[in-house]
Amino acid sequence: MDSLPFDDSGLTPATITNYQDIYIAVKGQFPLNATGHINFHLEDFESFKNCIEINVRASYVIKHERSDSYLLFTETRHKPVDDKEADSADYYLHHTWALAYLRKDFGHVVIRRETLRDKIIELIHPIELDFAEDKPFSNTFYTIVSDVQKAQSGIDRNFRNAVMDVRDDDFLIEIVNHTLIIGSHHPMLPEKAKHMAAFVHRLADLC
Repeated sequence: MDSLPFDDSGLTPATITNYQDIYIAVKGQFPLNATGHINFHLEDFESFKNCIEINVRASYVIKHERSDSYLLFTETRHKPVDDKEADSADYYLHHTWALAYLRKDFGHVVIRRETLRDKIIELIHPIELDFAEDKPFSNTFYTIVSDVQKAQSGIDRNFRNAVMDVRDDDFLIEIVNHTLIIGSHHPMLPEKAKHMAAFVHRLADLC
C-alpha cells in the first residue's frame, strides 16, 4: 500500500504493521470506508475505565443494508499501576475493536470466556446471568448484567449463537444500552479481527 489508511504518527513499526495487516485482512472480507471523526463514547465502557486518555486512531464503517458497524483502531494512555514515582512516564496501548449499534436496549452487559476462578466465585456469590435453556452458552461464557429483564430480552438464542460462533477464546463483549463493542486487551491477530468484524456485521440482521 502506498499510503497507510490510518494516522501512524508516533506508532512503533510493529503497531503499524499490525494495524495494516488487520486492515488488509478485514477489507478482504468486507468493504471498509474511513468514517472521519465520530465520537463513539468509548469512555462509557468499563473496558476503558482505567484509561486516562482514549484516542481512536482510525475508524472504518462496515456497511450493511440494515445497520452499519465499525472497526476501530484505538490508542489508550495509562498510568503505571505499580510505580510509586509521581513523575513516572505514562504508557500507551494500541488495540483493535469492533462496534455495533443495537436496536434493543441491553442495559450494561459484559460477556467473556468463563474461567475456573469465575466458577469458584459463582459458587460463593452468584452474580452471573445463566440461561437454563442454553447450557453450552452458560458453561462457556461468563455473563454479567445490570438489568436482567433487558439482558434476557436482548441475549436471545440468535444472539447467543452468534457469540458462540466467534472463533476466538480471548475476546470480550461489552454492551452499554444500545452500543456493543467486541475486542481484546491483548494483541490482535488479523484472523481474529476478521471474526470480530463478521460478528458485528451479523448482528445487523439479529439485533
